[in-house]
Amino acid sequence: MPRAVDGTKHKERRKKILDQAVGYWGRRSTNYRIAKDAVAKAGQYAYRDRKRRKRDFRSLWIARISAGVQAEGLNYSQFMHGLKLANIEINRKALSNMAIEDKPAFSQLIAQVKTYLN
Repeated sequence: MPRAVDGTKHKERRKKILDQAVGYWGRRSTNYRIAKDAVAKAGQYAYRDRKRRKRDFRSLWIARISAGVQAEGLNYSQFMHGLKLANIEINRKALSNMAIEDKPAFSQLIAQVKTYLN
């Protein structure tokens, strides 16, 4: 029985890879053999960076909270420790939004924390 080399399944498989490679530079977007490697590598980056995004956002939130707290004369670790002592459970995302968008409320929160630290 002859071997099929240009059937619909073969074309669909190649088309799927080339569709994923749209926008890549040079032959990476048009040549199947090269696009296949580029798409595989892109998938590895995407998988890795979905995990990485969580770390990046957490560090961004911490930097924002730290900047807001330093204006009030505390540092980040003292502030977080004071929150724990005051039994205030607010996540870092909400705290960073508060530090940026609602400075009076954030200042009130810092004042509350300071009473527990002294």
